[in-house]
Amino acid sequence: MDERSVRAVEYLQMAPSETRYDALIDRLREAAVPDRDPPSGLEPYLDKVRKNAYLVTDEDVQSLKDAGHSEDVIFENTVSVAVAAGLERLSAALEVLP
Repeated sequence: MDERSVRAVEYLQMAPSETRYDALIDRLREAAVPDRDPPSGLEPYLDKVRKNAYLVTDEDVQSLKDAGHSEDVIFENTVSVAVAAGLERLSAALEVLP
């Protein structure tokens, strides 16, 4: 585990199991709809966002637009998958709490 991960785990171990952020996280879940079904054709792109967001390029987005997906659909699904990935990581981090 790298130093940053160790610091994150140490911080989470100090945090109470219920925080002032719980309501905000619930609102984020509702707004982002992280469990939505993506439109056909977006799956490879969304998998890239989920696993390697730093590799997403303008060309990836342009190819989706060229395939007929609107910017709104691309954006909403990108946010949804990114939030889902973040919540999964948060859940995994919280599992290490005593």
